[in-house]
Amino acid sequence: MSHATTRTLNPHGAFDLDDFDDARPLTASESKTAWIVFGCLIAAIVLAYENMIRFTATYWAKDMYSHGYIVPLFAAYLFWVRRRPLVDAEPIERWAGVALAAASLGFRVYAAYYDYNNFERLSFLGAVLSVCLIVGGKRMLRWAGPALGFLVFMFPFPAVLENTMLVELQHWASAMSTWVLQTLGISAARQGNTISIDTLATPLEVAEACSGLRMLTIFGAMSVAMVMIIDRPWWDKLVILLSAVPIALASNVIRIVTTALLYLAFGQETPWLNQIIHDWAGFAMMPIGLGLLWIELAILSRLTIPADEEEFASFRGAALT
Repeated sequence: MSHATTRTLNPHGAFDLDDFDDARPLTASESKTAWIVFGCLIAAIVLAYENMIRFTATYWAKDMYSHGYIVPLFAAYLFWVRRRPLVDAEPIERWAGVALAAASLGFRVYAAYYDYNNFERLSFLGAVLSVCLIVGGKRMLRWAGPALGFLVFMFPFPAVLENTMLVELQHWASAMSTWVLQTLGISAARQGNTISIDTLATPLEVAEACSGLRMLTIFGAMSVAMVMIIDRPWWDKLVILLSAVPIALASNVIRIVTTALLYLAFGQETPWLNQIIHDWAGFAMMPIGLGLLWIELAILSRLTIPADEEEFASFRGAALT
């Protein structure tokens, strides 16, 4: 039995897609049962993929993917803040979820047999998303899918992509750091990923840890999470997503240039300085990146001012009738 819906404008003056749905909301008891089924199915999938998740966790011990531990927790938070009341799904939607679950598990068996780890991880995401279709249909998939899809950030990059990006980011970090040092009036020259400074006996080596790939994985995840949470126009969200790469590079350039300046000021043989640079410089990149992201949001908030709902609701409503 369908029910009448009230069409309301969101803060940007557009109708929410769910306002046009006539699906019956589940009662309190039905919702409780649906959530129990949802939890049981998710637990069964996690148990089925236990060995894959345990193998993935070995990557989280590395600096580049050390954020993997908190990704499931943050995905659960995104799921919670984006949640909406469950509605009665169509039978075809539930059967589509069953088909997706069967296909994902079958793909997992194929990937495990041929040792295709990346495909096995993708099948895990497909199995998790299939639960949304089974429990709440396409409407649940619409709001829960992005939050559950956020789990992709707990997996390492494919080796081909990681090696390609690592080389490029090392090159750009070295070139940009050399340019900044030259702009500051320091005689610096770059050869590959090595920066030579006239007054330093030992050249600076831009290692893999300083390339920006670690920061790119972290800020990529943060940018996607922020896009899911903030209430901003789509073009602001696109800018935030695209800014993950330059913010990661800028954070690492600041780290490399600061290291060079400290060596110039105190010398390369200073024990306490070497300890700070090697042990604590990596942690400093996080507040630097967050600061750059905050500046970006402050600029965007002044460039784009969302339309007031009450001011334009009557105009837009009349235009659409």
